[in-house]
This record gives sequence, C-alpha cells and structure tokens, in this order.
Amino acid sequence: MDAGSLNSSSSSSYLNAQSRWPLRDQFHQKKSSKENLDRFIPNRSAMDFDYAHYMLMEGRKGKENPPASSPSREAYRKHLAETFNMNRTRILAFKNKPPAPVELFPPHFFSSQQQDKPTKPKRSIPQTSERTLDAPDLVDDYYLNLLDWGSCNVLAIALGNTVYLWDASNGSTSELVTVDEENGPITSVSWAPDGQHIAIGLNNSEVQLWDSTSNKQLRTLKGGHRLRVGSLAWNNHILTTGGMDSLIINNDVRVRSHIVETYRGHEQEVCGLKWSPSGQQLASGGNDNLLFIWDRSTASSNSPTQWAHRLEDHTSAVKALAWCPFQSNLLASGGGGGDRCIKFWNTHTGACLNSVDTGSQVCSLLWNKNERELLSSHGFTQNQLTLWKYPSMVKMAELTGHTSRVLFMAQSPDGCTVASAAADETLKFWNVFGAPQAAKPAPKANPEPFSHVNRIR
Repeated sequence: MDAGSLNSSSSSSYLNAQSRWPLRDQFHQKKSSKENLDRFIPNRSAMDFDYAHYMLMEGRKGKENPPASSPSREAYRKHLAETFNMNRTRILAFKNKPPAPVELFPPHFFSSQQQDKPTKPKRSIPQTSERTLDAPDLVDDYYLNLLDWGSCNVLAIALGNTVYLWDASNGSTSELVTVDEENGPITSVSWAPDGQHIAIGLNNSEVQLWDSTSNKQLRTLKGGHRLRVGSLAWNNHILTTGGMDSLIINNDVRVRSHIVETYRGHEQEVCGLKWSPSGQQLASGGNDNLLFIWDRSTASSNSPTQWAHRLEDHTSAVKALAWCPFQSNLLASGGGGGDRCIKFWNTHTGACLNSVDTGSQVCSLLWNKNERELLSSHGFTQNQLTLWKYPSMVKMAELTGHTSRVLFMAQSPDGCTVASAAADETLKFWNVFGAPQAAKPAPKANPEPFSHVNRIR
C-alpha cells in the first residue's frame, strides 16, 4: 500500500471518529519537542514590568468593585492615567515600534528624478488600404523596378511606355514622359535625393535624366549597358545602374564621361540595387541567386575581385533588398519563388544572422523608420503584405487586398505610408507604419537637490 492510500484511510477514520462523538473535546495531537518551534518570545526591552504588575494585582480591583467617586475625582484619575501612560491595553510586546522615517531629501527632488514612464499605447494597424488607384499597363515583370516615392512627396510609377507623377500632398496626377515604342517599355524609375530629378531606365539599355519641376529631359546616359536597365540606385551625384547584361555601373551625372566604375560579379540580370545610408556599401541582387556587397572604399576596376562579400545562400533570384535604418551594417534580402526566404546579413563580416521562410515569393522589403519592424510584399498564393517584428520575426499583421503578386513597394518621406503596386494593375496605399513621431520636447533641467538649504557664507 502506498503512502497516499495510507494517509487517506487514516484521515477518513479520524473524520468518522469526529462524527461519532459530537460533544467530545477537541483533540490536539502532541507534537514532539523537535516540532515545537512556534514559541513566541516577548521582547523584554519593550515591556514595562511595573505597569504589568499593577494591572495584574491592583488595577483589576477597581474594575471589579468600582468605588463611589465624584466627577472631579474621576476627571483627576483620567488625567493621571493619560500622564503616566496607563491607558494601555497590551502588557506583552513582541517587537519594537519602527522609528519614523527621516526625510533627507525634499519630496520634489525624487518626483523629478524618478517619474514613471507613460505606457506606450498599442498601435492599431489598419487591415485595409486607405486608397486604391488604377495602374493600367503595369508590366508584370518580377525583375523590374517601376515604383518610387521621392523626398518631395511625389510618387513616380511607370505604366508601359509612360511615367506618371502623383502628388501625395494634393492628389493630382501628371504625365512626365512617354517614350517611343522602339525604346520602351520603361524598366526602372528612381528619384534623386533632392526629390526633383528622376532617372528612368529603358528597355533599349539607355537611362534618361529628367527635371520633374520643368518637365524637361536633362541628358541621356548611353554606352554603359548592352541590354535593358532594370535597377537604379542613387548615392548623392552617383547614379548606379544594373542591367540584364549582369553589369553594375556607377555614373557621375555631373560630368560628360559619366562612367566612373563598373562592378563585375553577377552572371545574370541585376534586379536589385540598394546603397547603404552611409553611401559606403552597395548591395546587389541578381537572377543568378547571388547577393553581393560592394565596398566603395576598396572596389576598383583593376582588382580581380571587387566585391567585399559574395553570398550564395539564396536559392532563387534576389530582388528585394533593404538596409536597416537603425543598424548600419544590417541588410535584409528576399528571395524569389524557389527560395521564399527573408535573410538578414552582417555586411561587415558577411555572416547570415537569420533566415525566415515566408512561404511565398518575396518581391519587396521596407523597414519601418520609427519602429523595429519590417514589411514584405509577396506573390502567390496570398499576394499579401506582411508586417514583421524585428528581431523576433513574429507576424504583426497580414494585409490583403491585391489579387495578384505585389511586385513593388515605396515608402512616403515621413516613413508612415506605403504604396504597393501589383500585377492586378492597382496601386494601393497603406497606413501600416502609423502616424509620424512628434518631436520630443527638450528635457527640463532637474532642480538642485539642496536648493532649499540656505547657503553658508
């Protein structure tokens, strides 16, 4: 018999005995000497033995047989009892009364130093787009880059042979340029940092530079590529172009001989180009499943290997690239339909920090500028936008509404609104990154801790 059944049987017999003897005395089992550990030892230093003796021997006489007394005598007795502290009811004391706290600093000193931080309200992420615009003739080609949002809050989108500009401040639309059939379709667009000049890559291997304020073409970059230019990236006055001929060319748009560097490493079309925020490193992705990191300080046309890192972890085309805004050497990359992964890289060491299988083709990536979040756009089967919490990569939201793969994404200058263009020929706007952060007020100077004390001269 196990201990549990033995205890239960003994307890049941004890309860039966209790029920059989309703008027019996309560039974207290005698504990061994080792178990008698619950003694209360009075604190003798806190006791008044004289008062205790008086209350036990003399004080009770008056209570049991109160003598007749006048009101003046009774008032005198109460006053005497209060004077000699004879109104106490407890005789034994087991602990001393704690001393009153001493305030060494003024209360306002601690209130200014240790204020509770207000809890940050949870951000609500709208599940539907704020606005939807038609985008007819949008080319359904994974390797192109046909959408960009400039610093002057103007969105550029290439539809077939035409580039349209949509002003987000007033919702107006204008046509910038329509190229000839033999030169089109347009294969890439990218705003310069000033938000006024825009580069347009063409199917005939040329790149045009336009001034959007005057609607005038400034120049055409020729002779660098042999095939279409599907990716563009600005680095101040340097325009980097990536072509189907696998070449990456740095063009200085200020000078006549614009080609200043050519990077060779890819074996197929270059479909992704992104300069780091510092302008020192360039990330490039290609249809050859390769991701390259080029360091501008060490890359040279004469060296046999120009790249800093050649990364082969993806198993499909690498188009989606995004540099982290809060960690300069962190890059996110997304693979095509045969890979479906988002990978994170330390671009200083070339190490892959994490890889997440998204389950579908990764078309585009954008970081939240205000929070540690990453947004990805996808193809079959859901054609959704997914918001991830970094670095845990927990899904925060999945935004659906497109009926075909979401090929391109662009972010507003304030970093809050995202535009997505899909093969269903629609352009949607999502308030996925929340409202812009308000400027934090300057912290108030803390008062001197001893400002209330008079100075000693």
